Amino acid sequence: MLTMAMPTLADFAALRGERFALQGEPAGDGLWADLVDARPLAQPPAGDRQPFALLFAGPPAPVLPQQIYRLVHQRLPALDIFLVPIAADAGAVRYEAIFS
Repeated sequence: MLTMAMPTLADFAALRGERFALQGEPAGDGLWADLVDARPLAQPPAGDRQPFALLFAGPPAPVLPQQIYRLVHQRLPALDIFLVPIAADAGAVRYEAIFS
């Protein structure tokens, strides 16, 4: 399986509003999250890459613990990212991933 070595903000910016599959325990199969935002962070670049954050919205249950999940989308290679739940309400759980 092809994987992304060094993802950038540009890789995700055009995918706002699109659905990603999440794989890994306890996500199992069939869990998803929509990319809500992809934004640069106000810190100096680390090497050649501008630090950035991704914000996802997933179903209201289950709330996944912070850990590494495989992110799958048909327009990108698979990517293992560390997701952190940052907010929840009756409609969705929001997760954030930071790339520094």
